[in-house]
Amino acid sequence: MNYKLVVDENIENATEAFGHIGETFLQPGRAINNLMLADADFLIVRSITKVNESLLSGTKIRFVGTATIGTDHIDQEYLNNNGIGFTSAKGCNSDAVVEYVFISIFRAAVEKKISLKGKSVGIIGCGNIGSRVERVAKAFGFSVVLNDPPLGRKTNDPRFKSLEEALACDIVTFHTPLNREGIDKTFHLLNESNLSKIKPNAILINASRGEVIDNRALLNFMKQRDDVTLILDVWENEPRFSPELLEKVFIASPHVAGYSLEGKLNGTKIVYDALCDWMRWKKEWIPDLPLVEEDEVQFLNSGNFEKEVNRVLTANYDPQKDTSDMKKISLLETDERGKAFDGLRKNYSLRREFTNYKIKGVLPRGVIREGLKALGFRFLQ
Repeated sequence: MNYKLVVDENIENATEAFGHIGETFLQPGRAINNLMLADADFLIVRSITKVNESLLSGTKIRFVGTATIGTDHIDQEYLNNNGIGFTSAKGCNSDAVVEYVFISIFRAAVEKKISLKGKSVGIIGCGNIGSRVERVAKAFGFSVVLNDPPLGRKTNDPRFKSLEEALACDIVTFHTPLNREGIDKTFHLLNESNLSKIKPNAILINASRGEVIDNRALLNFMKQRDDVTLILDVWENEPRFSPELLEKVFIASPHVAGYSLEGKLNGTKIVYDALCDWMRWKKEWIPDLPLVEEDEVQFLNSGNFEKEVNRVLTANYDPQKDTSDMKKISLLETDERGKAFDGLRKNYSLRREFTNYKIKGVLPRGVIREGLKALGFRFLQ
């Protein structure tokens, strides 16, 4: 039988993975519509395609996969009620997001002359990503405050604290899913009523979903609190982000915190495997991950904690380039700005994860070595 697959064009190695299954039609995620799916068997998307009854009604789609960790764009109840298979790529790019968080923290510390010694990190959302952030933060010597109400109820672990306690840390980083309703609603979790809990000179990071923070309230807050260092990878109303808010952001990026080659290929592989399992097919595709040729990073041991870690973490990725690109497109009109935002994502130069790199130079035992080890670096000495 010759199957038809409609696949988001931004899914890494989509043709290689799905091409042998049947006809594979690569489409822009925002352009996928009901008519396009009329005679399709499988739909593979990323986060920008809303998969619901409106999209799928009258089609013969039997399986949907999203090559992302988030599922707020998927009506899973509809899929389940109609016998449509589903998988997400949970955990596929967790390491890439964690790397982005610590790159941003240390870059901010160096540029703004912030001492990170003795600092606390409030981690809001402790799933695949948040738990990794916790492990690395502890390795670097930070104290951590965890906030995750669902996990707190499930485990009764006293480590989980209130949102207010997490917001009062020196560094606050969000890693929650987007829930628009219910007891664990995260829509506008950070808002006008609790932004005041952010302490002076804090670093505030959102690499989860834009709507987790009320961006209008955040803009008003930042107009009054220029002491806060703001790092945003995600925005409300993507791709039409707020240029006015962007002006207040220290590091800005177009929803690419998880854009490593490893993360992208992991996402494709997880969806491919799940589709094969659903259809009871033999798995034939294995991703080909190229070696990193320039895989050594020099450690100089200058004695400056923040500068030395920043030097290593930014050796192959400069977050300020993303910020510069965002500022350039912020000058465009609303619709063109949205297209340019999607363009930055589509043409993004994928990072390679830290597990590919070796550090040369003498690293004394202590938090620098332990932190870099936790991030996946290997050592030549």
